Amino acid sequence: MKKAAPVFMLLIVAFISLPTAKAQITLQAGGGIGYVVPAADYKGETADYYAGKNYGLSNGFNIHAKGRVGLIGLRLTGEVSYSSLSNDGESEPGKGKVEIKHKILAIKIGPEFHLSVPLLPITPYLGANVALSSFSGETTFQGVAKVSSATYSMESATRLGLGFSGGVILSVGPAMRLDLGFGYNLMNASGKEWKDVNQSQDQRIDTYLALNDDKDPAYKPLDDKHVVENGRNIQSIQITATIMFGL
Repeated sequence: MKKAAPVFMLLIVAFISLPTAKAQITLQAGGGIGYVVPAADYKGETADYYAGKNYGLSNGFNIHAKGRVGLIGLRLTGEVSYSSLSNDGESEPGKGKVEIKHKILAIKIGPEFHLSVPLLPITPYLGANVALSSFSGETTFQGVAKVSSATYSMESATRLGLGFSGGVILSVGPAMRLDLGFGYNLMNASGKEWKDVNQSQDQRIDTYLALNDDKDPAYKPLDDKHVVENGRNIQSIQITATIMFGL
């Protein structure tokens, strides 16, 4: 509930501003690209992922489509995005190789609050959103100690998350805008789970066959098959550039 408080605050601010807003409807739509930086337990090294500490991912890219609807001062945005992150390196110092790839398909929706800057063709904004993210990916192990060498697919998983954004909208034509944005995403605010894909087995590879962002219930210190001791937060920072067309 505490995490949802900023969203309600933005809605309240937008509602208060309604009486002084101009009665007009605006509609914008477009697409763009972005740079994604993993944060919290989503970043790290491949050795961290092999050890069950975090996901060991490095920076990646994003492509997205975005829409914005404005009505009497209240603006609502929606976005569909595809992000790709990866990393490669050692499983342990001086030992086998690990290559990690994650793909994320996300749908976001939320309010936006625009600020007025007189005499300048720019509009700063702040926003918040709820997001539904679908994760997929694969991991390749080569010559590591506890997992057979092969490429293993990760079973897809869906999580509910929260995000916050800000940026500026630049007017570059009568019906064209350049939206330069910055966002923070907590992609698994709800729905964390440990899933044993190979239920009839008890192997280290089970750790990597699902997203497994919750603690392994079979975890024990010094156990080399169950290595995820704690739940893991999947967060990212995103920098985007979007061309928007509309009224």
